[in-house]
Amino acid sequence: MKSLSVFDGVAGAEGARRATGAPATSATGSVSDPAVLEKAKRRRFTVAYKLRILREVDQCKVPGEVGAILRREGLYSSSLSSWRRQRDKIAREGLAKKKRGPKGKQEDPRVKELERENARLKKRLQRAEVMLEIQKKASELLGIPLNRLDEEDSG
Repeated sequence: MKSLSVFDGVAGAEGARRATGAPATSATGSVSDPAVLEKAKRRRFTVAYKLRILREVDQCKVPGEVGAILRREGLYSSSLSSWRRQRDKIAREGLAKKKRGPKGKQEDPRVKELERENARLKKRLQRAEVMLEIQKKASELLGIPLNRLDEEDSG
């Protein structure tokens, strides 16, 4: 005889149900694909836009007008601060005296150091050459031939 379990009849007749009462979907059933949102891009403001907003803010006299402009444009007060710094820096550079003509070459600081060392070594070489001349003259006066010493060094 075949024994019936309590679950055989229920599962076959009603099917599997979720806790919510909705029927379970099969593994091959359609599952909605969650939408992948695009990564937000940073806004870029043109120079003309920045200057227009700064002029508009600079003309504000009544308290709260600046805040209204910022809300309308979706800006932060820190943007105004950085834009003002940029504007002032460009204005200072424009008023500064500029040297005319071609730009000078940027020298490496080691070049000057090497030039000083070169001059020092040239002085030492000159002193050594003077000492050699004195030794040659002394050897001539004492009658010591130098050719023999030169031959020994080369051989």
